[in-house]
Amino acid sequence: MNRNGLLIALALFAGIGLTFGLFPELDLWLAGLFYDSATKTFPLRSVDDLEFVRDLAMWIAWAIAAPSIFALVYKMIRPDLPLVMPGRTVAFLLISITLSAGVLTNMTFKSHWGRPRPAAVTEFNGPWQFKAWWDNSGACPKNCSFFSGEGATAYWTFAPAALTPPTVRPYAYAAAFVFGSVTSGLRMAFGGHFFTDVVIAGLVTFLVIWLLYALIYRWAWSRTSDAAIDAALTRAFWPGYRWRSKWRGRDVGPAPATT
Repeated sequence: MNRNGLLIALALFAGIGLTFGLFPELDLWLAGLFYDSATKTFPLRSVDDLEFVRDLAMWIAWAIAAPSIFALVYKMIRPDLPLVMPGRTVAFLLISITLSAGVLTNMTFKSHWGRPRPAAVTEFNGPWQFKAWWDNSGACPKNCSFFSGEGATAYWTFAPAALTPPTVRPYAYAAAFVFGSVTSGLRMAFGGHFFTDVVIAGLVTFLVIWLLYALIYRWAWSRTSDAAIDAALTRAFWPGYRWRSKWRGRDVGPAPATT
């Protein structure tokens, strides 16, 4: 998560965005590689083994996030106890996956950017007109093509890779890239997303992760500590814990003082 990574991501964003903005037919050409004009379908979408791999990829990503989710939920239930894993890890992983795979994809772009999926455009026997990645005037009403939620979730594995020891971090980044690319390739093969949908999903996710890593770990004016996050969560969850305790006949008092 250094400056070189940021510059590469921004350069790719500019280059791919501009190229496919000026020549949107490239998206159709790449999608057409997976389309069978004889059967008028994307035949790989009916291969059960590939569908299983697609589902497995999402399970793997969320399994990586699961310990942080458990730590947060347990802290909510027992704010009097310390977090069961480092506070910055919990914050970094959960905020990054929430923003990249949730807020920016499903709650924002996919709900309001009407770009039809490949299987839904007229060039591939669908009902709607193809739109370039930058054009939100498509006919898709919801859960649209731009940008890929599954691609963002798969590329989110850059976040846990960033927390690995320095000696193995390059290999972890490489594994995250391969994982995200294979998952995104399957979405293209199934006619679920265009190339720009998955690539931009990956780049946006990387930029979110880079910024959060800098805020939490790198920049002096914003970086924090595990203890500070633990204390903040204690203060946030204490009122509910106190209410539950009083309901059971035991008053635990105000939240403990933290520094």
